[in-house]
Amino acid sequence: MTRDKGAKPPSQRQLKVGELVRHALADIFSRGEVVDEVIVRHSLTVPEVRMSPDLKLATAYVMPLGGGEADEVVAHLQKHKRFLRGEVAKRVSLKFMPELRFKQDTSFETSARIDELLASPAVARDLDDD
Repeated sequence: MTRDKGAKPPSQRQLKVGELVRHALADIFSRGEVVDEVIVRHSLTVPEVRMSPDLKLATAYVMPLGGGEADEVVAHLQKHKRFLRGEVAKRVSLKFMPELRFKQDTSFETSARIDELLASPAVARDLDDD
């Protein structure tokens, strides 16, 4: 989930539409509207939805709580993306409903790795004021 150095930041419109789609997906997952045994047995979080500049593609980053079977959950979400697109279209009023893609969210692992590095003795030694 890193950005290219030369890439432009997302526009306000991209951010707004991404949040609308994220809220719609979170609502669908919390209500258990997807009939799939793998998806139903996990509580899913949707920390971010990134929109393409033309708003035709929405990449939803998802993670099951606890992190178990994340790859399997993402694969099953990919199978149901047409159904999910239709459900999101019912909840979000847009001229064109974007195509949905699902990816595993790795931001929690990245932040845990940064916390681990900051707590290491070598970094603590460098940060010490003595």
